Amino acid sequence: MNSVRSVCVYCGSSPGSSSAYPEAAKTLGRTIAEAGLTLVYGAGTRGIMGAVAEGAAQAGGKITGIIPRFLIRKEADGVKPPDLDEFIVTEDMHTRKHTMYEKSDSFVAMPGGIGTLEEIIEIMTWAQLGRHKKPIVLANINGFWDPLLSLLDHMSAEGFLHSSHLVRPIVVERAEDIVPAILAAASEAGPNGADEAVISKL
Repeated sequence: MNSVRSVCVYCGSSPGSSSAYPEAAKTLGRTIAEAGLTLVYGAGTRGIMGAVAEGAAQAGGKITGIIPRFLIRKEADGVKPPDLDEFIVTEDMHTRKHTMYEKSDSFVAMPGGIGTLEEIIEIMTWAQLGRHKKPIVLANINGFWDPLLSLLDHMSAEGFLHSSHLVRPIVVERAEDIVPAILAAASEAGPNGADEAVISKL
């Protein structure tokens, strides 16, 4: 039985400088929906966020959007995005991130800015501290996350990541391969979920 029912996608409200980024986000949203999984994301309608939601919606997927009240106008044009099955408004960023974590069985970081980086780093930190063993994926489109991977290697080499195997995520180069990678990790884990296999594999 598949233990992964939802995928949290961290991504920016900007499209980035390459069309490959929103195209990959749209593909990811579509494959999440086609796998029968729920997309959990930041409820934005613009940039990479808008693209991943569009991909999921066009494929008939279930979508949960979570956004702090002060960002509704900036990232969602002041209204609930029309394709959401669940729209959760929080009072602050901390509650948003915690709610996204609670509703998700796996995490994907698309190319993005400081906010995206902070979100995925927090999830990686919680994994290192033993708070969860949920699959973590870096969507390394056009090598976007290569500098972060080099930094993690540097931290480990310098003796600051004593449990680096708990921190280093699954790295996937193509958007269409992300969901299969998550499901494969869950399948390896057996009936108790993806946790143990993902951690031992990294």
